[in-house]
Amino acid sequence: MTMHTNADNTTSMTTSEMEIKHWKEQVVDLLYWRDLQRTGVVFGASLFLLLSLSVCSIISVISYVALALLSVTISFRIYKGILQAVQKSEDGHPFKMYLDKDFGISSELAHKYGDTALAHFNSLIKELRRLFLVEDLVDSLKFAVLMWILTYVGALFNGLTLLILGLIGAFSWPVIYEKHQAQIDHYYGLVNKQIKDVFGKIQAKIPGAKPKTE
Repeated sequence: MTMHTNADNTTSMTTSEMEIKHWKEQVVDLLYWRDLQRTGVVFGASLFLLLSLSVCSIISVISYVALALLSVTISFRIYKGILQAVQKSEDGHPFKMYLDKDFGISSELAHKYGDTALAHFNSLIKELRRLFLVEDLVDSLKFAVLMWILTYVGALFNGLTLLILGLIGAFSWPVIYEKHQAQIDHYYGLVNKQIKDVFGKIQAKIPGAKPKTE
């Protein structure tokens, strides 16, 4: 019975769902440094791009990257052409495998991502409406405190600096958490309990603010 269920689930999985699952697995492998060489290349290239944007304009960065790639591909194309002429071989275009490969996004995958993005956007609008119109006083106060903290963050860092810090955190935090999960969860629980206690005391002193039922 179980074998039939697993077979039905595998059959019912569409191509787009398989692509999304494969893409998620690749992202997890990158963030957890499963393949050191691959993750190093992606992390180094992304960090170099962001650091370049902090020095040059985005147009200059795109132009320089395009020129660098073209220099490599054109040089390799000429080299292979000369090599084929000398050896009198007919290997064909050196990039034929990549030229024949389909790198486009399927309409099914685009619709799926579009529907997911729309659902998240609508959820965000509803949550912001709830916070700004003070449906729950404590949640709105938490949001106000967060915005107040972000004013100081914005004064210290610009958006690009935050992106660089976010990139470094994305490639370092999963590995750190994996190695020290027990200690991190313990201290997170303590801090979370303290925050809940503080907001619980504030909520108790505010008339009309009812505590949420767990």
